[in-house]
Amino acid sequence: MSDAVSLTFPDGSVRGCAAGTTGRDVAEAISKSLAKKAIAIALDGELRDLSDPVVTGRLEIVTREDARALELIRHDTAHVMAEAVQELWPGTQVTIGPVIENGFYYDFAKDEPFTPDDLPKIEKRMKEIIQRNKPFTKEVWSRDKARQVFADRGEKYKVELVDAIPENQDLKIYYQGDWFDLCRGPHMASTGQIGNAFKLMRVAGAYWRGDSNNPMLTRIYGTAWRTQEELDQYLHILAEAEKRDHRRLGREMDLFHFQEEGPGVVFWHGKGWRIFQTLVAYMRRRLAGTYQEVNAPQVLDKSLWETSGHWGWYRDNMFKVTVAGDDTDDDRVFALKPMNCPGHIQIFKHGLKSYRELPIRLAEFGNVHRYEPSGALHGLMRVRGFTQDDAHVFCTDEQMAAECLRINDLILSVYEDFGFKEIVVKLSTRPDKRVGDDTLWDRAESVMMDVLKTIEAQSEGRIKTGILPGEGAFYGPKFEYTLKDAIGREWQCGTTQVDFNLPERFGAFYINQNSDKQQPVMIHRAICGSMERFLGILIENFAGHMPLWISPLQVVVATITSEADDYGREVAELLRDAGLQVETDFRNEKINYKVREHSVSKVPVIIVCGMREADERTVNIRRLGSQAQTPMTLDEAVASLVSEATPPDLKRKAERRKKAAA
Repeated sequence: MSDAVSLTFPDGSVRGCAAGTTGRDVAEAISKSLAKKAIAIALDGELRDLSDPVVTGRLEIVTREDARALELIRHDTAHVMAEAVQELWPGTQVTIGPVIENGFYYDFAKDEPFTPDDLPKIEKRMKEIIQRNKPFTKEVWSRDKARQVFADRGEKYKVELVDAIPENQDLKIYYQGDWFDLCRGPHMASTGQIGNAFKLMRVAGAYWRGDSNNPMLTRIYGTAWRTQEELDQYLHILAEAEKRDHRRLGREMDLFHFQEEGPGVVFWHGKGWRIFQTLVAYMRRRLAGTYQEVNAPQVLDKSLWETSGHWGWYRDNMFKVTVAGDDTDDDRVFALKPMNCPGHIQIFKHGLKSYRELPIRLAEFGNVHRYEPSGALHGLMRVRGFTQDDAHVFCTDEQMAAECLRINDLILSVYEDFGFKEIVVKLSTRPDKRVGDDTLWDRAESVMMDVLKTIEAQSEGRIKTGILPGEGAFYGPKFEYTLKDAIGREWQCGTTQVDFNLPERFGAFYINQNSDKQQPVMIHRAICGSMERFLGILIENFAGHMPLWISPLQVVVATITSEADDYGREVAELLRDAGLQVETDFRNEKINYKVREHSVSKVPVIIVCGMREADERTVNIRRLGSQAQTPMTLDEAVASLVSEATPPDLKRKAERRKKAAA
């Protein structure tokens, strides 16, 4: 038979094969060892079953070492969990079981909901099923057959799913031994390829199809990985994340709280507000001399948001207010601002601007409000009211690249001051739904691609870069800055977004060198993003052990005996005069009790004073997390702590002055 299929492999080689040849056949033809390791194929990037016939195109043989294997492992593990549940509790109905980030879940209809105590039993049965190493096989059924089979088995939810599948789509049934389920696939070759690097995590309630009018189901969440080492690392990160949870640390450190009367907004306590303002003050200093700090109104008429386009794109996430006047003609609809950009354009437009004034950089620590579903709220990380360290640069087209690089340098410098060294910068390109002429998008993406290359080159490999196709804002491409914390989690924080759309919508212009009106380029820029969220990230990154310069309470002076209280007051006063945040603890308690209590509150430095220290004018310094005490003279201690408590930007400024004076 003549070759009917032409396959191109990742190394560029081309091989022909007969029509009907499966992916497994191709793997075996390459090598027996590859066939043993193969779990699936990718045809032109699309994952398919190893048993599927190949077609002309680019073919990859997928093994467990491939990053894409994780999705297959998790998908197959979900199916094995469903089989285990139905073996252990016959009559339980299986509904849906998708792969999610880091794992999977399956929803079950059962008279008595599952409890956490059921999970070890299910895990044990899953391992038995995996040990059987039954092959995954696929059949295509007619709609009538699928409805009838699931109806006969009492699987009413599956019948509903069958009815919801579009008429032009095949109904695929996957078997693993005798057990089967409705599924789009693909799957690995057999259950044995899953391995045992999985764990069932928790149970929860979930309404069928997410509708509270439907029956409540039981959802079982699990995680699955390629190796035991990967699973152990993930579980370690989860345990660390739980210990570092900013909500718990916020209570222990007395920083903030939330309550039902203000869902999604922060009640800042004294220490929390102090650390928040320290963060804002640091950012203000970093912007001084290059940005004008402005403030735009909180509430603006709906018409402004219609002009900006946010009313059409973002209305459901905006808090709206209707004001009724004495006359019905005075009725107006307003909105709490979800972002600062329209207000900044109004400030830019106020008064004629010349090209000589550009770039104009406007910054605001703007309080914004966005509606988030109650189930999505999560401490400081996901709120409805937050402070955005927002800025907008109005510049010429020729200045665009330089401004993006200037912003990049500022963002990376800020992250480094907080100890974040592993940064990824990705360019998000045009989405399917967007505004603006494609020639403008072409120009913006071209400039930003060049900037991205420069960022990578200047960092000498320290900064990783990448592309996120189709992930740009509706009005322009953007850079996304992602940082990695102390336990390896990634947080997307900073953004730089080029925008030709809003200046055009609002008719913003400057007078160019030819005395003509010219539309400026508008660059949206955020470094922390949400100040609240960034603070939550810092708390979790440092596990509450905040650097001294940003800690809301830097020193507690504790005395061993009441006879040393006067000396303790003198020490505290000297430290306060030097600019540190200091409290005293002269209670009639044992010193070890005082140290334990302040350690729980994450006070970074405890100064211990007794009569010996008073006589010698010394102190003992005890650091958070350490049992050791470091004796110092009082003058040495004050100088050392003042130096440590100096913010990094002010240290750099002092060093520059010192060099200049020399």
